[in-house]
Amino acid sequence: MLLSYTEICALIEQGVIEGATYEDVNSSSLDIHLGKKLLVEDMITGQPETHGYLEISLKSRTPLRTFQANTPILLRPNVFILAQSKEIFHLPNTISAEYKLKSSMARIGLEHLNAGWCDAGWNGSVLTLELKNMTRNHSILLQEGDAIGQIVFFKHTPVPEGKSYAVRGRYNNDKTVMGAKEQKCIQL
Repeated sequence: MLLSYTEICALIEQGVIEGATYEDVNSSSLDIHLGKKLLVEDMITGQPETHGYLEISLKSRTPLRTFQANTPILLRPNVFILAQSKEIFHLPNTISAEYKLKSSMARIGLEHLNAGWCDAGWNGSVLTLELKNMTRNHSILLQEGDAIGQIVFFKHTPVPEGKSYAVRGRYNNDKTVMGAKEQKCIQL
């Protein structure tokens, strides 16, 4: 069941969402704001004509540089960044959520890469946003506090404790933007 205004307000009151206000609540979603820290894809130094590769099966990490969004930043065309929400989430085992880019952001050429599912039990964490400027000729100004997207919440039957993201998840208690966590590789 999709949660609406009153139920989302109750989540704020219960501490499920830290840093959100009632002004952020829409009819069936909650506005999410850009946090302080950004991770920007780093170039491979010393090798201008070659590109590194990322191995999906190992969940290789994209080389990223950290920036603080204390001042506005210009996201150049075709640049990929990871950003964080200002809000911190503590989802119980009866609620899952999904992040959606605000339509006003999409209309200026900002894209979110559709990795916005939040499983029941995900807790103590900011939301990591995968953003890309899709324009060919214009930079996009991003500032801390921008209403960057919205999140919708779904209520469902309780997830068994051993199957909850609280037990099985890799990105719990992340208070800052996080790149992919590498899996251990066994060398033969």
